[in-house]
Amino acid sequence: MLSPAILLPALRDAVVKLDPRQLVRNPVIFVTEVVAALVTVLFARDLVLGAEDTVFSGQIAAWLWFTVLFATFAEAVAEGRGRAQADSLKRTKSELTARRLLPDGSTESIPAASLSVGDEVLVAAGELIPGDGEVIEGVATVNESAITGESAPVIRESGGDRSAVTGGTEVLSDEIRVRITVAPGSSFVDRMIALIEGAQRQKTPNEIALSILLSGLTLIFLFVCTAIWGLAAYSGAVISVTVLAALLVTLIPTTIGGLLSAIGIAGMDRLVRFNVIATSGRAVEAAGDVDTLLLDKTGTITFGNRMASDFAAAPGVSIPELAEAALLASLSDETPEGRSIVALATGDFGIALPQVTPDAVIAFSAETRLSGVDMGERRLRKGAVDAVLAFARLTAATAPAEFSRAVDLIARSGGTPLAVADGKRLLGVIHLKDVVKPGIKERFAALRAMGIRTVMVTGDNPVTAAAIASEAGVDDFLASATPEDKLAYIRREQQGGRLIAMCGDGTNDAPALAQADVGVAMQTGTQAAREAANMVDLDSSPTKLIEIVEIGKQLLMTRGSLTTFSIANDVAKYFAIIPALFIAAYPALGSLNIMGLASPRSAILSAVIFNALIIVALIPLALKGVAYRPAGAASLLRRNLAIYGLGGLILPFAGIKLIDMAVSALNLV
Repeated sequence: MLSPAILLPALRDAVVKLDPRQLVRNPVIFVTEVVAALVTVLFARDLVLGAEDTVFSGQIAAWLWFTVLFATFAEAVAEGRGRAQADSLKRTKSELTARRLLPDGSTESIPAASLSVGDEVLVAAGELIPGDGEVIEGVATVNESAITGESAPVIRESGGDRSAVTGGTEVLSDEIRVRITVAPGSSFVDRMIALIEGAQRQKTPNEIALSILLSGLTLIFLFVCTAIWGLAAYSGAVISVTVLAALLVTLIPTTIGGLLSAIGIAGMDRLVRFNVIATSGRAVEAAGDVDTLLLDKTGTITFGNRMASDFAAAPGVSIPELAEAALLASLSDETPEGRSIVALATGDFGIALPQVTPDAVIAFSAETRLSGVDMGERRLRKGAVDAVLAFARLTAATAPAEFSRAVDLIARSGGTPLAVADGKRLLGVIHLKDVVKPGIKERFAALRAMGIRTVMVTGDNPVTAAAIASEAGVDDFLASATPEDKLAYIRREQQGGRLIAMCGDGTNDAPALAQADVGVAMQTGTQAAREAANMVDLDSSPTKLIEIVEIGKQLLMTRGSLTTFSIANDVAKYFAIIPALFIAAYPALGSLNIMGLASPRSAILSAVIFNALIIVALIPLALKGVAYRPAGAASLLRRNLAIYGLGGLILPFAGIKLIDMAVSALNLV
């Protein structure tokens, strides 16, 4: 907040926001501005006529304008923090060029802004991807740190749920063919910038309801002040319009009215700081009340591709011998599974990559379901169990019992067994499994403590689904699920009055993401998933919903707490201003001056000054949010009533008294 890069533009924007055409969207502060303008006119009149109330009315006018200015400043600071993040994203964009493929197979170099949806481009190592699209050919490592903040590169490949690429990210290795799916100017980064800057932010239903409440309170106090003026005239007391204006502004809920917009903007800004882009403020609020979280298994709970996790050697074969054979047999296997076998053998077992001549390599094919290498008398093969058994001229009945038991154990645990053979000799089995993302079980336990039920949805069979669900620590699972099943499940839960959040990354998750109250798509997912969701997690962490829920609860709690404080601190103003208004006509009202304020004018000015300064004091809280701790709703309510309700009653008494002492000491009235 105190950064000059944010503070100085915010001061300028706060003045610009004084334009009544902008301020009319905030009825409370708009009324305050109208009253400030009226008192300013009265001050100018008194100044011309040389009235004795000139100094007093001038101070009231100044503090009323400060009240309006502080309110617009709070909103400008909140927007400024988002704008600073948007500027950092803009710096990631540059004048990109694209190598567009022509019908004859050649390429032409054109500006990325000239690309159209459906164009196909080639992107090689060291080049930036010119626009949002889908990989339709090839596999490459991509540096997405400019978007996600993560330094580790990611794999992008054709087919599956890891084919989406984002414009402005850099290809680090290999070459990919990309089909552009989003028109220039509407890319993911462009939408992020617009959302962060608040250009597309709409008021949420709760915000609208609270605005109506604040407008209603403003009208009520306007009628009250008008009635007081009539009562004073009837009783013979003389109350100036300036004093009545001061009374109105101090009684209407200027505190929450001035901070309401900043609270909403800051809530979405806090999501951005957790690398989550929310396309809907309503979704942020709904996240605070989520009952059930659905998570797609592949790519969300697990890494997405089955990966080699262990080697089970056959009798008479050592694990290092099996690992070396599996490595050699996988050198030509460019599938994610084949690469994971190479990574396991070289990483966990420290086996060096051997030099093999190209003519010795047997490439993997979907037809044979085998890959391997022929080296002298060694004929190493790795692949599906039945294919390897056929290569070794064995059957399931004639295979060694230990080998068959290892295959069966892996299958029953939800994994996929791959066999390795050297000619007719079976060497062992490779255990492929959907690897659960690290730390996810503890995160699901934290969600459970917050009262959120986790449900894994997957197309796998029930046995595999049960194994993964147990390892991940989810509360329930939905196996053999089609997109229609996911959608039907969400609708049933919603009909029961529950709010549903859905995390997914695939095209088949898009209908469920669109139907859910809170749809969180993984940045690594497909374009369809990102378009359907109302939030995008740039870190692709399925348990990021913990932070999303906490921020949603923070948003609701902050708004409720500051509303409670704003209404409660009016009590002190009653004791400050009401006696000051009528003490001349009704001296007995002096007993209500329990703060011992110096004079009626001092009391009125002190209340106006406190009303302005408290907005400034609460700006950091509005931007940071009320601290959330996992607890029951009743406990949180009691805590906030004690802090912001009771605090809202006590703090103004002390604040107004201190300001009154300063006003009297400085002889301001």
